[in-house]
Order: sequence, then structure tokens, then C-alpha cells
Amino acid sequence: MPCSKSRPAGFVRRSPGSRGPDVQHGHFITLEGGEGAGKSTLAKALAQRLRDGGASVVTTREPGGSPKAEAIREAILAGRIKQYGAFAEALMFSAARIDHIDRLIRPALAQGNWVICDRFIDSTRVYQGVLGDIDASLLGELEQVTIDGLMPELTLILDLDPEIGLARAAKRRSPGESVDRFEGEALAFHRKLRGAYLDIAGREPQRCVVIDAALPAEELADAAWSALRDRLPIGPES
Repeated sequence: MPCSKSRPAGFVRRSPGSRGPDVQHGHFITLEGGEGAGKSTLAKALAQRLRDGGASVVTTREPGGSPKAEAIREAILAGRIKQYGAFAEALMFSAARIDHIDRLIRPALAQGNWVICDRFIDSTRVYQGVLGDIDASLLGELEQVTIDGLMPELTLILDLDPEIGLARAAKRRSPGESVDRFEGEALAFHRKLRGAYLDIAGREPQRCVVIDAALPAEELADAAWSALRDRLPIGPES
């Protein structure tokens, strides 16, 4: 059997009739973790450091990132899908993710951008899979169809005591703003969520790096930047 040729970082081999263009130039990073872990703040910090080094960067989030996906986000976080069960939520997240990938992520990567996404497949694996008790093989089949071969090169999992995270989430809410679909779950839910993320990191160390999200924002950014430089091709002076 002939040896397979190495592929450039970010390259995805696509079948005829697939949804989008081949990804050959950009780099795809995802940030994961529980409520209040600081993912959006970290995304901004990493994007700025990359831009300071001359890179083109797109920051985005899930659910959301495209107009249709943002509309689905609103419905999910408002709790309008919860009554239909975890698999219905997974289907809605997947519909949003397909549009997000096709409209924003894959085109941005094809243009050579770095893409930093606040949540991606691991959130579905944890929230709907582990906590929603969806069969892993069923969720895996749905994931394969949804991402169509597009996997993050690096996932930073921000690990935080859920009590601290929920307190942070409460502090950032505007006066009179209600908790969203997931922040409103019991503490036991969030503790199980934390364990599920750490389980993913343990199973996929080649992709995932766990970072202590209790660190001050600047130290957290330093730790994330160090992990990024260790794993992906950034110039020594970046």
C-alpha cells in the first residue's frame, strides 16, 4: 500500500458534490468551557495578538455566526426548544452549525484567515450528548453530516469551578435580564458539564488543551497564546 502524503494544516479532503470549497490555507481554533469561563474575552485577546503579528482573523460564535444561525440561537437560548428534548436541540444546533460553516467558517479559512470560534462541536457533545443523554453513536453520525469533515486544529478548554462561572455569568447580565436556557440549570448540571469537557480533553489530547480559567484575564491569554504557539505555525516573533 502506498504511503499517504502529508497534508497542509487545515486541509480537508472533500468528496464530489460536497457543500463548500476545499480548505487549504487558514487555521481553525475553537474555545470551549462552561458558563462564565471567559471564552469571548479570550477570543478577542487571541485575535488581537494574531493581528499584531500580521494575521487575518475572523472571530465568531456558536450557536450563531450567520444570520440564520443567530435566529436559531435566539430560539434555543430562550428555551423554546427545550420542551422537545435534547435531540431536538441537537438538531437545531446542527442546522445552525451547517449554515455557520457554509456561510462563514469555510469561506474564511479558504481565504487564509485564522478563525476563532466561541463553542463548536464539543458543546453539542457535552450539553446534548452527555447531559442530554443522547446516544454517542447517533450524535456522532449527526456530527459527521453537520461538520462535513471540518474539525478544529486546536481546541482550548477553559476549565473553571462552575460556582465561580455561574457567579461571573450572573454579574455580566444586564438588570432585569433573565438567565438563558443553560445558565438556569442546577449546579449539579454544571458540575457534570465540567467533567464531560475534561473527559473530551483526556480522550483527544492531540487536539485539546485544558487551561485554568480562574487565572486573571491577561494570564489566561498568555497561557492560551503559549498553547497556540506550541501547536500551530506562528512565527517566533509573533
